[in-house]
Amino acid sequence: MGTLLILLLLSVFSNLGTSGVQSAKDGFISAIVSEKGLVFAKDFFVEQVIRSLTPLHLPDIEKSVKIPLVGGVHVSASNITLYHINVSSSIIHPGDTGIVIVASGASASLSLEWSYSYSTWIFAPIEVSDEGSASVQVEGLEVGLTIRLENKNGTLALNVTECGCYMDDIQITLDGGASWFYQGFANAFENNIRSAVENAITKKIFEGTGKLDSFLQSLPKQIDMDNVAALNVTFVDDPVVGNSSIEFDVNGLFAQSTRDLAASYLHKQSHSIYSVQCGNTLKMLGISLDEAVFDSASLVLFEEGLFHWMVDKVPDQSFLNTASWKFIIPQLYRRYPNDEMQLNISLSSAPVVEVTQKGFVATIFSDITIEVLDSDKTIPVACISVDFTVSGDVNISGNKLVSRAHLNDFSLSLKWSNIGNFRMLLIQGVMRVFLNTVVMPYVNIYLGKGFSIPVFHGLTLQNAQLVTTSSKIILCSDLTYINSSISTGYES
Repeated sequence: MGTLLILLLLSVFSNLGTSGVQSAKDGFISAIVSEKGLVFAKDFFVEQVIRSLTPLHLPDIEKSVKIPLVGGVHVSASNITLYHINVSSSIIHPGDTGIVIVASGASASLSLEWSYSYSTWIFAPIEVSDEGSASVQVEGLEVGLTIRLENKNGTLALNVTECGCYMDDIQITLDGGASWFYQGFANAFENNIRSAVENAITKKIFEGTGKLDSFLQSLPKQIDMDNVAALNVTFVDDPVVGNSSIEFDVNGLFAQSTRDLAASYLHKQSHSIYSVQCGNTLKMLGISLDEAVFDSASLVLFEEGLFHWMVDKVPDQSFLNTASWKFIIPQLYRRYPNDEMQLNISLSSAPVVEVTQKGFVATIFSDITIEVLDSDKTIPVACISVDFTVSGDVNISGNKLVSRAHLNDFSLSLKWSNIGNFRMLLIQGVMRVFLNTVVMPYVNIYLGKGFSIPVFHGLTLQNAQLVTTSSKIILCSDLTYINSSISTGYES
């Protein structure tokens, strides 16, 4: 079963505890599916049910009937196969007890093989029998089900509370056979075939939704990222239903693969997305990413020691020679004349990300240690704390958020020195050039790689739009299939 069904089921089926939209206390990634998205999911659902039902083999039917002037006749219908269903219309409707899906005005085609036998007396007992084929056309077929989706320990449990099938008219056409037999066969088997079709469709839907329920509850509660971080994808509370949309929330925070995220981020609270209309056009899906998601990723990377960079190559390599610093830090040049240097950059704490209406602002707390390469020795001589802020906009590329940042401001302080004190004012200009020409291009390489949007396998975004608000990035998009054929839990 493709994980595409996760999103579609989340979109279509929900536990309706309230008619208003509300948010969870600790859901930092939220998604809301609009009426347009619900129709998309419903159409997919109906298509999968039809695929699972055709062909559908029904039980054989045997019975004895009385035919005027003939007497008792043993008749049978075998190899009864439902081979085609056409649905003319379907609806999806939120109700007080669940999400109702109804396919109506449908028609179905069946084929079968018939036979009969009876005994008569002319001059002696004679066994009379015949066999042939028949086609059955069903009109006015209606199938409806009501489904509830509930949060069960961070996973989703799917329950079918009602399911039924009804047909308005059935026409049986025999190929061959005596005219007297036609009406007798139709009278004998019409109700049996009607009942068999209705029961088989209902049973098949229950089987399929049962597979989906098992699949949903088996989904992992976290997604590992290169054995470094794990994205917590446990569901928060039950999905909630508005007048024309459904919202669901997942925790959405990153943690180290070996432990849970520190609780310091859990004071931030998610707020519902009230619209999936980023522009003038209503979209199927809206995804909201709280800035806490990015802060949690930042914290994990920091605690794993991944924010570390040794700078030994720069566009102007003379920058990494003490001779270029003799008028900025004279004592450095006097002690280590014309020696090569490298800059050991690490962060003193995790960067802090703030999402604004114009994009984002990140504050980075770094320590830059000046190291002199003297013969075979690497000698740390001084450490400068450089706190700087960057800002940029956020864009969508495929299924990723990408951005580009520029330097806003920075501050310097001497953390320690083995060559005596020196004035930060003298190195501000050099540091600004270094940040703009070396650090920011390096940062933008990683920002350009992007942050993957949690869109489920089998789907891709289409005509996506992006807006940023205070503390949130909101993505509005339609959806389309990546592949024309997608495996589902309804397949036999």
